[in-house]
Amino acid sequence: KINLFEIPFLPPLSVCVPSPSAPYVPVGGIYTVLQTKAKVTVDEWGENYFMMGPYYEHNFKTQVEQCEPPTAAIKTAIDSIVNSGCQVRFGRWLIEGSPYVILFDIGAAAWNLDRWKGDLWAACSVGLPYHDRDANDSLIFGSLVTWFFKELTEQLRDKPNVIAHFHEWQAGAGLVLSRARKIPMATIFTTHATLLGRYLCAGNADFYNNLDKFDIDREAGERQIYHRYCLERAAVHCSHVFTTVSQITAVEADHMLHRKPDVVTPNGLNVKKFSAMHEFQNLHSLNKVKLQEFIRGHFYGHLDFNLEKSLFFFIAGRYEFSNKGADVFLESLARLNYLLRVRKSDTTIIVFFIMPAKTNNFNVESLKGQAVRKQLWDTVQAVKEKFGKHLYEALLRGEIPDMNKILDRDDFTIMKRAIYATQRHSLPPVTTHNMLDDSSDPILSNIRRIGLFNSRNDRVKIVFHPEFLSSTSPLLPMDYEEFVRGCHLGVFPSYYEPWGYTPGECTVMGIPSVTTNLSGFGCFMEEHVSDPSAYGIYIVDRRFRSADESCNQLTQFMFSFCQQSRRQRIIQRNRTERLSDLLDWRYLGRFYMHARHLALSRAFPEQFKLNSLAVPPTQGFRYPRPSSVPPSPSASLHSTPHHSDAEDEDDHEPYDEEEEAEKDRLNIKAPFTLGAIPEGRKKLP
Repeated sequence: KINLFEIPFLPPLSVCVPSPSAPYVPVGGIYTVLQTKAKVTVDEWGENYFMMGPYYEHNFKTQVEQCEPPTAAIKTAIDSIVNSGCQVRFGRWLIEGSPYVILFDIGAAAWNLDRWKGDLWAACSVGLPYHDRDANDSLIFGSLVTWFFKELTEQLRDKPNVIAHFHEWQAGAGLVLSRARKIPMATIFTTHATLLGRYLCAGNADFYNNLDKFDIDREAGERQIYHRYCLERAAVHCSHVFTTVSQITAVEADHMLHRKPDVVTPNGLNVKKFSAMHEFQNLHSLNKVKLQEFIRGHFYGHLDFNLEKSLFFFIAGRYEFSNKGADVFLESLARLNYLLRVRKSDTTIIVFFIMPAKTNNFNVESLKGQAVRKQLWDTVQAVKEKFGKHLYEALLRGEIPDMNKILDRDDFTIMKRAIYATQRHSLPPVTTHNMLDDSSDPILSNIRRIGLFNSRNDRVKIVFHPEFLSSTSPLLPMDYEEFVRGCHLGVFPSYYEPWGYTPGECTVMGIPSVTTNLSGFGCFMEEHVSDPSAYGIYIVDRRFRSADESCNQLTQFMFSFCQQSRRQRIIQRNRTERLSDLLDWRYLGRFYMHARHLALSRAFPEQFKLNSLAVPPTQGFRYPRPSSVPPSPSASLHSTPHHSDAEDEDDHEPYDEEEEAEKDRLNIKAPFTLGAIPEGRKKLP
């Protein structure tokens, strides 16, 4: 039996926020990877799969069930560390799959820090400054992990049955020290984003056009992260197998870390399919109604647009203005607003920015808007009840009542007061909260530049919600999944996005999205789908086009989406949801399987041979362009503000959604059967 250990420098938490001292560590994405992958990995490895991380008392009490180790070797290794004065906890992480976790108390072992710094210097000549707490904590954690593996392999003796998979530079010290001490085990190192790449892109560097021109050592030194960079690079070169999460990050790692990844391991999700195709469409309708209620309150007094002809776009993620593409998005919205006004379109676009920023409270105008809406609703219900009672009595008497007399003078007074309460002379607020520093906020500064202030003439309206969504919020009581399902399009024109879970989550929920060819998700979809836009995945070229050309392309994507009929959007959502099979861990887990087999064959070439026929190809199946109704009409079809006759006929064209879905399913091969078939074996029918 082979034991698999996965080592991220992360405690078991449901929600994790990066620390202020390390704002560019992609913690959230790694959590999603580990949590969603746990079920598939446990199904494959069973009792031989273990996760390792730092111990935090509160998290352990609430999210881990303590238990005894399943094997004597692991128990002995833990006891050896505990008997030496350090603390180790063992249990099951209470997530789907319930994987075993081994947690090391960093604080209880901090007294060894100086000695372990000397060990790291002797191993790879990397010194850590005393003021970098994150780096020092990672060294303590890595030293404890190395200590554990040393004790474990001594118990197992000559049986090469340990694979250690390290994630990110914070766990790299454990890998470097393990290899320096020649511990007999197979090692894998995965970088979810290079350390220096994230810093450079956050500083608005022309990153991808200058990958081969950067002086890496100087850039890392100027940002005072040279020791972290050295630790990351040492881990990359010490590992038996090096992996990244996407092809675009593989190119970046080759230049930044000077090693080409051996395997690309794309990020997946736990996809739960609905038994009926229309169920996720119903969820879209239900949650869209909730968003419409919020809009009625937020835009009270200026609700001169038809909500049934309004589309909801959104961007969400950490507040990295340039990295997440908010700069390109805002410029494209200004151009989209111009196009819609010139074409005299009756479509209104409501754009949500869900990016947490520093605030001190809710905006009073936003709260007042929701209160006015609720008060108006209560007034209408009271008048409706009285109207219904009088109408009921009149009909019982066999009379057709005079509608002008069925309500008395007081009722009309109440209604007039309600109308007066909805009058507002100021424009609807752009933000839902009071910003601590709105004068220098990048999003608000660019909104001032492009002049989108939610005026009556604008066809594009903006709502900046600078907090994560919560179902307990008094303003917008929806959680993130409900919000996404209620929207029509997610827009994520990122410049630096090693993978990008937000468009992937949209895809699984059947919501079309915009991504870029600089994101791992966008590259993955370009590789696997012949015509991504036909399936609701719009890919903006930010790698080989100028910023202005990228803005024009994004504007055209959004304008074409606005021109779709309601039926075309429904068809497109069905196609988008069917792409979720591509993102299922049951398919993507095979890349991790290959990385583990490759690591075993390199660490123990005499005991493990890698069958070249079993190597999965880098390309999977590809979806063809559907031959049915085109979901994205070109702008030329709508040179006038009215729909053309051709589109009206197209809207009633016979279309069998189940038949199209079955055609797509025929293009999907089962997981683990995508490689060549060894001689002597036949493919099952």
